[in-house]
Amino acid sequence: MTGATPLAGRPENGPAFSSVTARLDHLDELFGDPWDDANPVGFAALLQADERAEPSPDAEKVLDTYCLNAEFVPADHGGRFHDMETFADIMRTVWRRDPCLGLGYGFSSFIAGVNVWAAGSIDQQADVAELLLSNRRVASAYHELAHGNDFSRAEFSARRSGREWVLNGRKEVITNLYRADALVLFARTDEALGSRSHSQFLVPRDALTDDRIDFLPRFPSSGMRGVNLGGAVFSDCRLPEKALLGREGSGIETALRSFQLTRLALPAMGLGIVDTGLRTALACGLDRRLYGRRVAEIPPVRSTLAGVFADLLMADAFCRVVARQLRVAPDQTPVTASAVKYLVSRLLIDAMDELRGVIGARAYLRQGPYGIFQKLARDLAPAGFGHASRAACQVTILPHLPRLARRSWFSDGPAPEALFGPSSSVPARVDFTSLLPGGTRTDNLSGTLVTLAAELAGPPGRLARRFREELAGLRRECAEMPPADLTIDASPAAYDLAARYTAVLAAAACLGTWWHARNAGVAFLAEEAWLCAALDRLAARMPGGRVLTHEERAESEQALFEQSLRRHEERRLFDLTARAIPG
Repeated sequence: MTGATPLAGRPENGPAFSSVTARLDHLDELFGDPWDDANPVGFAALLQADERAEPSPDAEKVLDTYCLNAEFVPADHGGRFHDMETFADIMRTVWRRDPCLGLGYGFSSFIAGVNVWAAGSIDQQADVAELLLSNRRVASAYHELAHGNDFSRAEFSARRSGREWVLNGRKEVITNLYRADALVLFARTDEALGSRSHSQFLVPRDALTDDRIDFLPRFPSSGMRGVNLGGAVFSDCRLPEKALLGREGSGIETALRSFQLTRLALPAMGLGIVDTGLRTALACGLDRRLYGRRVAEIPPVRSTLAGVFADLLMADAFCRVVARQLRVAPDQTPVTASAVKYLVSRLLIDAMDELRGVIGARAYLRQGPYGIFQKLARDLAPAGFGHASRAACQVTILPHLPRLARRSWFSDGPAPEALFGPSSSVPARVDFTSLLPGGTRTDNLSGTLVTLAAELAGPPGRLARRFREELAGLRRECAEMPPADLTIDASPAAYDLAARYTAVLAAAACLGTWWHARNAGVAFLAEEAWLCAALDRLAARMPGGRVLTHEERAESEQALFEQSLRRHEERRLFDLTARAIPG
């Protein structure tokens, strides 16, 4: 890399677009109908590539043509990245077809790049922008198998030697290590304990001499087979002083800032997996007949399909609200982004498990019209292996709970309406300098919950008050948490408090989204059916169980089932956008 000046305009090798919808439609058109067996980048071809445990070269050419990497580069540096909501929609288009493409081709570069946008020098940012806009890759080397997600204990070291850094140690399970043109390396630069013990480095691949680095064999995996996973051992590998990313000792702080984007992005993109999973299950349920009728019309099956649809809508609402929060209230996202990763990643896995029951034995077939399901289910389970675990997200939330309980809950006002739908008052771009490593003191999402619980009647009101009561219980319990329960060694009961809080935040996001849609007159989203079904299922995950009566639940499920059939027949997405797609 050369230290070039920031690029201007659009990428030279990427198309220009008039709108976000145009970008989404163009990418879908390039991929074509995934169910067409003659399509070289359809599901049949992607399944064949998965059997070979390699990425589809034809599909990667599609992403080269579209210049997907431009979605990872801020507009100030010639790319197309503005906000996380748009980013998630673009990447969801890829994940709906092949999560291996989503992670292996692109998201791994985004994980590395966010650290550069958050802490890099002007020259480093320009270098990475130039690299990505040339359809090349950057790999993120954080993890060491000995320490898992506890990267603060990473032993890989970087020591000063004159005007150079000397690297020693092992890094394992690095996505695209063998194909990357640069690495973002996380290394210990101080033996002392504390938050200033580690730093990050931007390392051009050509700076790593062969006699100082020993590449480990590729790591095979049962899910994400097409993702290239590797590792390496560094022995006195020398780097120039300018390779340091940000200030010395700021590695953990930079990681905590960048995690607010990446922890949100993974489950938001993963919704594409469940979208295709639900479409596959509906197709199977409509094609098969049992007891003289279509399987999809059997009451328990219909209930399952409607329930997964409700969970998908709830998860999308939560993801979109926190994505807007990154621009509207970034001081709150250290907690809410971790809450999304914790709750939504579990919901997605549970959804695919439920859908497997609809498809039955066909869910394990590796070819044919339903063969894509088993691949998506396998790919979803390890989708976060290159990132923070759900337990790590709970650990991030824990130290904030006593402070929020004493100073915020039932005291803060509601979130601005711009958080729940399109609004001209939302800043156009994510400001990387506004991201904080921690210290959340405000929770306006819970303020929205408290406000609406006092105003709503009928089933929405009962559901809102159920979650308001949960928040009240959390306030009592969290205010008295002992210091020992604010760390990774916390008790199981403390971890459960963090889990319950994520459900309260998700409920608030759904209520705010529905309320905004009702005021704006947005079809379907203004209806009570999806809100009631989503919150009733969410309440079932907490102590106290569900809220709706049997009749109310049946009515909501029937409305959602009919809506899912319409979207399936009209080839529309099952998320909040209901956008038309090829097929």
